[in-house]
Amino acid sequence: MTPPKRFLLIDDNPHDQLLAAEAFAELCPDCQLAVANTGPHALELLHSADDLPEVILLDVNMPGMNGFEVLEALKGDAQLSLIPVVMLSTSGAQDDIKAAYTLYASSYIVKARHFSEFLDQIEAFLRYWRHVNLTVRA
Repeated sequence: MTPPKRFLLIDDNPHDQLLAAEAFAELCPDCQLAVANTGPHALELLHSADDLPEVILLDVNMPGMNGFEVLEALKGDAQLSLIPVVMLSTSGAQDDIKAAYTLYASSYIVKARHFSEFLDQIEAFLRYWRHVNLTVRA
């Protein structure tokens, strides 16, 4: 199994979308980062995709369908339920973290405030997923 190359970011914030795109371009130029602005848009993209993402990055705080509702929909869908989902949030509240793991999130990352910190987070995230995939292969 090779390290993940296809990611889907579900986030309503254009600034956060841009930060993620810049971070992935710098740290993983051969990765594909698709972006969905809302939960319903993401579910529509996923159901019509020829190739599903290998990891989903999901913002918690979104208008309409929030990240927990999207996560619940993903995990309740047989076609999508095995895709690892990493929750992204400005909140480090224990209730939010517990809710994410209760709904079977693979990880929970509190968003960094500065680009350099965000780069460090994405670099650690990519290193982790590469390690997970190499371990599964072994």
